Amino acid sequence: MSPADGDAKESAAGKGFKSPGLRGARTTTLFRVFNPELFIKPNKPVMAFGLVTITLCVGYLGYLHAMRDNDQQLYEAIDSEGERYMRRKTSKWD
Repeated sequence: MSPADGDAKESAAGKGFKSPGLRGARTTTLFRVFNPELFIKPNKPVMAFGLVTITLCVGYLGYLHAMRDNDQQLYEAIDSEGERYMRRKTSKWD
């Protein structure tokens, strides 16, 4: 390391330059424990895995909801007295 490099660091520090974000801020350990996402560098593979996992979970829940709606096969019928009741769909073949 040359003396010029040390002078550049001292001049940058002397001018009041800080690192961006909260990494350069003075905080307590308790604050860092409860807010780790502010201080940890982003991990792209973990974020991609999480996004795919959440997407698959939401898709599976949507699939289950669609299957439940199709499985019920109920409709509202009205009898000869005008009263409404729920009736299972039947086929002419049954």
